[in-house]
Formats: sequence, C-alpha cells, structure tokens
Amino acid sequence: MKFIVNGGKKLKGEIDVRGSKNAALPVLAATLLTQRTCTIDNIPVIKDVLTFIEIIQSMGGDVRWLSERKVRITNKNIDPNRISRDLVRNIRASILLIGPLLARFGEIKISLPGGCHIGPRPMDIHLDAFKELGFSVTYNKNGEYYHIKRTKNIHKKEITLKGLTVTGTENMLMYAAIHPLKINIAALEPHVEDLGKLLVKLGAKIKGFNSHTLEVIKPIQKTGSAVEHTVMYDPIEAGTFIILGAATKSDIKVKNVPVESLTLTFKKLEEFGVILEIKGTNVFVKGSRSKLKAVSKLITKEYPGIPTDLQAPFGVLATQAKGETLIFDTIYEGRLKYLYELDKMGASVNILSAHKAIIKGPQSLVGKNVESIDLRAGATLIIAALVAKGESVLHGAEQIDRGYEKIEERLTKLGADIKREE
Repeated sequence: MKFIVNGGKKLKGEIDVRGSKNAALPVLAATLLTQRTCTIDNIPVIKDVLTFIEIIQSMGGDVRWLSERKVRITNKNIDPNRISRDLVRNIRASILLIGPLLARFGEIKISLPGGCHIGPRPMDIHLDAFKELGFSVTYNKNGEYYHIKRTKNIHKKEITLKGLTVTGTENMLMYAAIHPLKINIAALEPHVEDLGKLLVKLGAKIKGFNSHTLEVIKPIQKTGSAVEHTVMYDPIEAGTFIILGAATKSDIKVKNVPVESLTLTFKKLEEFGVILEIKGTNVFVKGSRSKLKAVSKLITKEYPGIPTDLQAPFGVLATQAKGETLIFDTIYEGRLKYLYELDKMGASVNILSAHKAIIKGPQSLVGKNVESIDLRAGATLIIAALVAKGESVLHGAEQIDRGYEKIEERLTKLGADIKREE
C-alpha cells in the first residue's frame, strides 16, 4: 500500500488530534487486571490499537464498541493460554501484556513482540525485573515464545529498574496494581500517568507521579462496579501536525493539543523561528510568517525532553531552516534511517553515526519514490512530500496506519493533495 502525494502547496484550516496511541495501549492492557467492566473513551482507531483489542478478544475478553472511539471491555473469563501468538508477533505493544497477566495469573506463554525496526529494544529490563520478583523466564526456540512463571514466593516491596523504560515502567506499575511495590527509576512520560489514573479509578492508591519513583500503596479492587476512562490526547500526533504547518509554511489550527506535555517541544520550535499562538488546547501555527533558522542541537531524551518520536519530523523542519542543525537521538539506533530517504529528495544530510547527523538548510526538496521505514518515519516522509515540489510515492503506508488514524483524509481537509493506492 502507498500514498501518492503532490507537494509544494500551502495548507490551510484546522485538524483535530486524536487519542494517544502510547496511552491507549497500556490502558487497554490494564483492563486485563480486573473482572470489572471498563469503558474506555477517546480510543484512536488505528491498526496497533485494533490489533491489541483482537489479542484481548483472543483470550476471551468481551469487547463491545459503544461508538466510533468508545469501547466497553469485560475481562471476567479470560484465559491467557488462548492468546493469539500470531497477533502478538504483529505489534511491539504486546509486551504490555506481561505485567497484567503475570499479576493476575502468575504464568504466561508469550511470543516475541513485533513492531518497528528502529533499533534494539530488548525485553531484558522487563524480564530481569520479573526474575527479581521470583519468576523463571525460559525461551522456547521451536515455538518462538517466552514462558514466564512464578517459581519462588519472593515478597519484595521495592524494585529498581535497570534503566529508564516506558513500557518497563508500565508493566511494573500494572503488576504492582495487584502486588503493591515501590518502583525506582520509573519513567515520567505523560501516558504513564494516564495509565495510573485508570488504576486509581479501579481502587489503587499510587504516589510519586512526576518523579522517578512510583509506589503502589493500595491494590486495585478486582471486582466491583464498572469504571470509565478517557484516553489523553496524543502529544506526538499534535507535535507532528504543528511541525507539518511550520515546514510547509502554512497557517493551520491544531485542536485538542495536550499543551502541558509539549513544553520543551514548543521551546525548540520557537528556537527554530516558528511562530505559534497557543489558546487553551488549540495551537495556531503561523507558518507563513515564520522565518525558519537552524538550531545548534536537537537532542531527544526521555520525558520531559524532546520525544524521540518527534525527532524525525524535526529533521524535515531542519531541511527548511537556514543553517546547520545537529540531530542527536540518544534513545534508538535506527531512528535516523529516514534520512536516507530525505537524501533522495534533495536534503543535505551528513550522517555521523547511528545516533547523530547534521542537516543543512534550506534545501528545496523534490518528489521521489521513498519507503516508510517505520511508523514515525512514515509520517515524517508525508511531511517531506508535502514540502517537496512534484509527486512523491510513499511506500509502506500500512506502517503509518499503525499510529495515525485516516491521515490522508484528515490532511486532505487541510488542502493536501494525497491519496492512497494499493
């Protein structure tokens, strides 16, 4: 599947931000902790989320769609042994099943999760943490699955993760929701707190949000009345659309922006010379009036730093800014692969290592045949194609569908010339 994009046009209008993919997935995983009915609203209707729901259904979860983005889930009679290993292999987010299923059942057999090719994302931090809690971990090469089982009754009240990991923190937090723990070296990302909000609604008492130490003092109530939760809006999608307006020198309004989650991103955009007007949860991008200039360094770090998921969109912005920008992605080794595609389009790129590159601008991009390397790179290349003159063919559209809902339809409403083809 591919997108055909005719670029070089100014965009105009408004675009809504949908629910956060990175928040929705752990929230859906957390419904596995309880027999209580959970109604989850503001679900992004994207491939990864729909696959995750299918995984829950494969175990016997009762899932009912109440509206386009609202789902009711009851996991009263689930059986982890029925899990679809094929579906698990399709998405990286299936790693989030480990915490809640081990918390509730004490044993699982799970395939190696799939996902984007953005560099090593080992399961070691997750698995080592559960080993400390008394679980054995074995890998069945023939069946290509991990068997994780409690073998020792270790009553630890505190655990220290071996590094900052968002999904590792979320797995430990979900496990602690039934077996209370203090979690040291916890990630701070906003979607970790969003997960915590659901756990609190389920009866947990948690302290330490906005710090690197989370502690579950009181566990959830596994039975009881139904609960409702609304997934936070997506800061990555919001940042992507804001950068889109700036890079195409367009005036657009981005709605439902979780402004408090993008503080440093806004500062960096201002450093690039982007003019923004923020009113509540609406961000007005004044692209036509912005005079883009390079920044000396753009370094991605764990929250509250610049998100690695926005590094690639910033890379396109740097191609349109006067001067040289050093891009330094401290998190993933494979996140700079999109630069080879930008090079085809006429960008001035000097890749220094797997983590660093220098981009010189401004450069006129031209339409080319390019490949969506991963989810975020795919969205980035759409931005590049809309900046470029002429026609671009972006292969691997299904990668983008994993994280962006009906993106071609939404961009068309801004005046973009983009269509999907098989």
